[in-house]
Amino acid sequence: MSAPIVVHRPSPTGGRRVTASGEILGLAYDDHDLIEFLRRAGLPDGERILDDPQWVEWRGGRAHQYQAA
Repeated sequence: MSAPIVVHRPSPTGGRRVTASGEILGLAYDDHDLIEFLRRAGLPDGERILDDPQWVEWRGGRAHQYQAA
């Protein structure tokens, strides 16, 4: 079973697309943006799950890095 939240590879202009169960939540430019997207999706303690692979899958780049590919 894959993680319900996916942080996709950094875009050429910076930022990473974030999806939850296939729905686009937005383009995050830092962990603060990502945590806010998770809060809006109903996960008020998003900062605690960022490094939990059962919740968040970081694709195509290192976790917590958002600069252009």
